[in-house]
Amino acid sequence: MDAPTTQRDRLREFIDLIVGSLDEEVDGARIASRVGLSRYHFDRLVSAAMGESPGAFRRRLLLERAAWEIARSRVSIRRVATDAGYRSAEGFIRAFSQAFGSTPGRFRSGSRTFYLDGPNGVHFHPPGALTIPGSSERSSRMDFVDRIVGHDIWFTNRLLDRAQELDPQKLDQPVFSDWSSAPFGINKDTLRSLLNEMVANKENWSASLAGRSAPTNGGTSIDELKRRYAVAAEQFSDLVKDISRRGRWDEGFVDALCDPPQSFTYGGMLAHVATFSAFRRTMAVLMFRRHGIDDLGIGDPIEWERQRK
Repeated sequence: MDAPTTQRDRLREFIDLIVGSLDEEVDGARIASRVGLSRYHFDRLVSAAMGESPGAFRRRLLLERAAWEIARSRVSIRRVATDAGYRSAEGFIRAFSQAFGSTPGRFRSGSRTFYLDGPNGVHFHPPGALTIPGSSERSSRMDFVDRIVGHDIWFTNRLLDRAQELDPQKLDQPVFSDWSSAPFGINKDTLRSLLNEMVANKENWSASLAGRSAPTNGGTSIDELKRRYAVAAEQFSDLVKDISRRGRWDEGFVDALCDPPQSFTYGGMLAHVATFSAFRRTMAVLMFRRHGIDDLGIGDPIEWERQRK
């Protein structure tokens, strides 16, 4: 099980080494020597893993960077050619025209991508980094909706888990004296009532999307809140995934649970839920801090994505 991880890290080391050499006048042998390999073995390993030799990869990144520089600024073509490692502007213009099907001057006046076709999905990313394709080893791929909903559920569950560390007195202790001024009825001034609001929100929206009656209020012990949320979060996630799969974000529906009933688009509904879920989570983090639990962080979605296996 350790070998794939080692290989992936080694490949990224090779990529970083090549990228780090873009502004140096070095040949392939010198680059290979920095990782203790002969040029032959370095070229063979990189080519096998990336479908592109180190030299071709480096030249492509330099041309992509050059195209970005040409498109975004008025820097001279001669200067761009020098930065791309070409000894003459003429040689650069020939290579650029062959790669992009356009002279640098015409490219500057047009609007087009600076990516070139590559077999590995790795490209220059301004101002000096890379875009890296997603791992092919993920059991499932995520789109933006998966990330928004998945992260919300993850961090809410994390809050419920940590609430089990607090005694009932703290859970029911008012925290913010001006909480009644919060929008959309978010006027819960205790941690227990706020957590219940977060659970009920998923219950209510799941019922609205599925066309069911409003759920009755459930128990508010932390164990009961966790049980309720497990059900509601799964229902909400499944409903949203179905909307996404069908491409129905611009379609509307009538929410009969509102008084009076209101109509929403599915896309507007999810944007609303994401916005106020983030607000509730942030306020919950502040409440936890008042109760002495200050290691929850801020619920960064990047943290959640990196923890996924």
